[in-house]
Amino acid sequence: MAKREFLKAQWKNLVMLNYEVDPEILKSHIPPGTVLDLWEGKALVSMVGFMFLDTAVLGIKWPWHVNFEEVNLRFYVRYFNGNEWKRGAVFISEIVPKSMIVLIANNLYKEHYRALPMRSSITPVEDDHTRFLYEWKLKGRWNKLGATVSNQLNSIEPGSPEEFILEHYWGYNALSTIKTMEYQVEHITWQTGAVRDYVFDADVAALYGEEFKPYLDKEPVSAFYALGSDIVVRLGEKIVVKG
Repeated sequence: MAKREFLKAQWKNLVMLNYEVDPEILKSHIPPGTVLDLWEGKALVSMVGFMFLDTAVLGIKWPWHVNFEEVNLRFYVRYFNGNEWKRGAVFISEIVPKSMIVLIANNLYKEHYRALPMRSSITPVEDDHTRFLYEWKLKGRWNKLGATVSNQLNSIEPGSPEEFILEHYWGYNALSTIKTMEYQVEHITWQTGAVRDYVFDADVAALYGEEFKPYLDKEPVSAFYALGSDIVVRLGEKIVVKG
């Protein structure tokens, strides 16, 4: 039986830059009971910017917390529940402009949210392209994540890099050395648009730690755009890992 609905919203206009990293820097972030999910033997992290729209928490649309930006850094894991492997994402950092979201998500799901000033823009570009830009302010500096994307949308091909990055329907967070929070995310398969160019200009060390700087300062291995859709996040469940 599905868990009770915790959050309902739209996730729209997702810009994702994907980087190969040394698996060693992810070890301390891997929730108990899960293992790294590799793409062709490579450990990947993704910088993701998108819009939260029409947001309701436990059925309530809280004033001034309905439409807002999010930028996160995530990586990919698998969890075997005894019957099947589930593919999920783990969030190293999530930035939003609203303090109440930080309070709720960090307490209920043990997420890693922080509140910073944010802004975003959508700019039509010649040749049937659109530029999406997400910005957040840290230490007086506006950091940037964005891409120029074709308006022609495509379906995700099975076995493609897009499928590996975008098709995750579970989230995992470490609660302790033996406990993990698992929660389900529901949405349709998204359509994608080809990325023509991108920008990522950020204080990586201040945001994510010095260990990520050598990898996020390089060129990404891929850049994706997804249109997004309505989503539902279910209430979480604790997994206890027995020795």
